[in-house]
Amino acid sequence: MSKNYRETLEKQLQNPVFKSEFDALEPEYQIVKAILEARAEKSFTQKDLSVATGITQSDISKLENGNANPSLRTLKKIAAAFNMQLQIRFVTKR
Repeated sequence: MSKNYRETLEKQLQNPVFKSEFDALEPEYQIVKAILEARAEKSFTQKDLSVATGITQSDISKLENGNANPSLRTLKKIAAAFNMQLQIRFVTKR
C-alpha cells in the first residue's frame, strides 16, 4: 500500500459511517485475499484454478474482484484445488 492510500484510508476510517461500511466488507476481503494468496503460492493462473475446480475462469475473476459471493461449496472446491483445508471460525469483535 502506498503512503497516500494508507493516509487517506486512515482519515476516512475516522468517519463512523465509512468505518462501519468498511468493516462490514472485511469477511469478503479476507476471502478474496486468501484465494489470491493461495493461487500465488501454488503458481496457479485463474485458468489453472478453473480447470482444477470446474468453476469458470470468469467466475473466478468475479470472486477475486469482489463481484461475487462464493458459496461454502465453492470455497471447498477452491481449497481442495490448492490441496488445502477450508477453515471458517467465529472470533470476538474488536
